[in-house]
Amino acid sequence: MAEPGTIVVPATSGRLTRTCALDDRVSRLRHVSGQRLAALERMGVRTVRDLFLHLPRRYLDFSHVVPIAHADVGQEATVVGRIDRVELKRPRPRLPIVEVFVMDDTGVLRASFFKQPWLKDAFSEGDTVALSGKVTFAYGFKQMASPFHEVLGPNETGGYSRVVPVHPVSEGLTPAWMRRIASCAVADFSDVCDFLPASLVAARGLMGWGAAVRAAHFPSSLDEAERARRRLAYDELLCLQLVLRARHALEGAGRPGFSHTVDGPHVAALLDALPFNLTGEQRAAVDDILADMASPRPMNRLLLGDVGTGKTAVASVAMAACADSGTQCAVMAPTSVLARQYAEKTGPVLDAAGVTWRLLTGSTPADERASVTEGVASGEVSVLFGTTAILSEDVRFCDLSLAVVDEQHRFGVNQRTGLKGKGEAADVLTMTATPIPRTLALSVYGDVCVSSIRERPHPGAGTTTTVVPPESLDIAFGAIREEVAAGHQAYVVCPLVDDADDGSELDDVPEGPERTLKSARAAYEELSRSVFPDLSVGLIHGRMAPAEKDATMAAFRDGAVDVLVSTTVIEVGVDVPNACAMLVYDADRFGLATLHQLRGRVGRGTVAGRVFLETSSKRGTPARKRLSALERSTDGLELAELDLRLRHEGDVLGYRQSGAATLALVDLAEDGDLVEAAHGDALALVEASPDLSAPGLGPLAHEVEERFTLYFKDGGGA
Repeated sequence: MAEPGTIVVPATSGRLTRTCALDDRVSRLRHVSGQRLAALERMGVRTVRDLFLHLPRRYLDFSHVVPIAHADVGQEATVVGRIDRVELKRPRPRLPIVEVFVMDDTGVLRASFFKQPWLKDAFSEGDTVALSGKVTFAYGFKQMASPFHEVLGPNETGGYSRVVPVHPVSEGLTPAWMRRIASCAVADFSDVCDFLPASLVAARGLMGWGAAVRAAHFPSSLDEAERARRRLAYDELLCLQLVLRARHALEGAGRPGFSHTVDGPHVAALLDALPFNLTGEQRAAVDDILADMASPRPMNRLLLGDVGTGKTAVASVAMAACADSGTQCAVMAPTSVLARQYAEKTGPVLDAAGVTWRLLTGSTPADERASVTEGVASGEVSVLFGTTAILSEDVRFCDLSLAVVDEQHRFGVNQRTGLKGKGEAADVLTMTATPIPRTLALSVYGDVCVSSIRERPHPGAGTTTTVVPPESLDIAFGAIREEVAAGHQAYVVCPLVDDADDGSELDDVPEGPERTLKSARAAYEELSRSVFPDLSVGLIHGRMAPAEKDATMAAFRDGAVDVLVSTTVIEVGVDVPNACAMLVYDADRFGLATLHQLRGRVGRGTVAGRVFLETSSKRGTPARKRLSALERSTDGLELAELDLRLRHEGDVLGYRQSGAATLALVDLAEDGDLVEAAHGDALALVEASPDLSAPGLGPLAHEVEERFTLYFKDGGGA
C-alpha cells in the first residue's frame, strides 16, 4: 500500500518502479531540463504537484472539427488543415497583419492576425494547424479574424476524434512540448493515493484525484474535463478554507482574548452623540461586533458596507467600548487623506463621548509626533487614527485591544499582522466598501465572521451615470461648468499619474482597444490651460508627498479648488458633499467595483451627482457592456457579481500583493455550490479535529501545508 502523499508508478509504465512525492522537483520529470525547466519555473511550476495543477487554459475539441466547406458563416467552428501560404502585410504604418491560408480537402480558409507580426515566424508552409473562431466571408474566402490557433505536432495530424489540451506556456516552452511533458508526467506519476477521505469524495460525488488529474490534462470529452476541473477546484477551496482556519487557530493559540465592557458609559454617550439614529442593519452590525468583543475569544470580523452605509459610525461604537474597558484602539487607513478624514469626522463624536484620540501620519511634525507617541504609550490616548505610520517602532501602545483596518486588501499581509501584533491577542475589525459577493466572501474570507450593511442612513440625492465617447467630452465638460457655476465642485479621474507610465498597475481589463491612456498630469495641464482656464484646477495623486496631498485635499474640501484632477487615490472614503460631478477618463481600464467606488464620491449631499465615463470602446464590445451596467444599476453587490463573472477575484478585491490568496482553478461565479460545500466541509473537519490529526486526515493535512506554506511562514491571509 502506498504511503500517504506519495505516488506509485506501476512497473508497466516501462520505467523503473519507484515512489515520487508530489512535492518532488519538476526537474525529475522526463523532457524537463534547460530552457524548458527555466520556462516552467518562471510560470511557478516547480514541483510535480504544480505541474498537475497547471491545467490547460483551453481545449481543442477535435470531435467537433468540421471541414472548411461545412463551416457555417456566422458561427463558431474548429477546422484543421495544412498551411498553404503565410503573408505579412502592413496596410497602415502601425497595423501589421499576418494572413495564413489554410487548406483541407474541401476548401480554403484565410485567418488574419492583427498587430502580431511575430506570428509570421510561428507558422510554416506545410504545417498542420487547428483554428477555432467565428467564421465570416469576404473577398471570396471564408475567414477567421484572430482565431485561437494551435500548430499540431506530427502525432496529432490524424483522426481528430479527441480533445487536445492547450496549456499556458512561457518563452522557451511551446504548447506542444508542454503537452508532451504533461503526458509523460500523467503516464508516470498519476497513480496517486487520494488525500481526501473516501467518505468525503463519495458524499460530494467527486472524481478520484488521480482520475481527475488525468482527465483534466487529457480528457476524452469536454464534459469529462469540466468534471475533473470541479474536483480540483473543490480541493483548492477546501485547502484554502482549512489553512485560513489553521492560521487563525495558531494566531490565538495560548493567548486568550480580552473581554471588553460593551455596555459602559462611553458607548452610551457615543450612541447619543451620533448625528443620526442607527439603521436596523447598523444596529445588527454593532450587536455582532460588541458580542465578539465581550467574548474571551479574539474577534476576527469583516464589516462589509457599500459606499455611504455608515461603517465608520458602527466602528466608532467599538472604539468607545475600548475606552469603557480601559484599553486602546488603533485605526489604520490606506491613505493620509482618509486617516485625516477619520479624525475630522469621527473625532468630534468621540470628543462628545469623552473618548480621547489622536492622529498620526507620515507628515505629522516631529514635535507633534513625539506628543502623540507619548500619549499612546502612557494610555492617555484611547484611539489612534493613522496610516502605516502606526506600525513604526516608536509607536508603542499601553494596552491595544482592538485593531481596525479600513480597506484591508490595500495593505500587505505583514502590515496587517504587524498592527495586530502591537497588542496581546487584540480583536480585529476589518472594513471594506468594496462590494463582495457571498461566494467570494466565503472563499477568501472563510475564517472571518462577516457583517453586512446595505441600507444608507443618509441616502443622498443619488447619482446618474453616462458613458461618453471621446468626441462627446464636451457634454461632461459642460456639466462640470454647470455644477461649478452653481457653487459645486467636480472630480476628473485618470488611470495614470504620468504619460511615461505603462499602465501595469491598472485593473486587468483586456477588452479595451490599445491606445494612449490619459495621465493625471497631462489632464491637469490640458484642463487648467485650455478647458477650464477660468476655474481653479487642482491635482492629487499617490506619488505626491503626504503633506502636499493633505494640503490639496484640504483646499478642495474648503472650496478653494473647483475641479480636482486625480488618480484613484480618491476612491476610498473621501467625503466632500459639495462635489457633484465626475469625469473618468479611459473608464474601461477600471473594474466595475473601482468605478462604483469612484462614483460614490459624488451625490453624497442634497444635490444629485452626475458621473461621466469616457471610453473609446465601441458599442457591443465586452468593455462597453460592462460600463453600460453602471448606467443601469447603482447596486454595488449586483455590480460586484457581474465583475466577478468577468474578472479574477483578486482584481475584484483590488489587490495584487505577493502571498495573497488567489484561486487559480475556481470559477467563483459558477462554482457557488463548491464554495458552499467546501466551507461546510472545512467547518466539520476542523470541529472534529482542529489540527487534522485524526486517523485518515494525515494526507489532507500534508496537502494543505504544502499548498499554502506561505501562510504559515509569513502570517498570510487573503
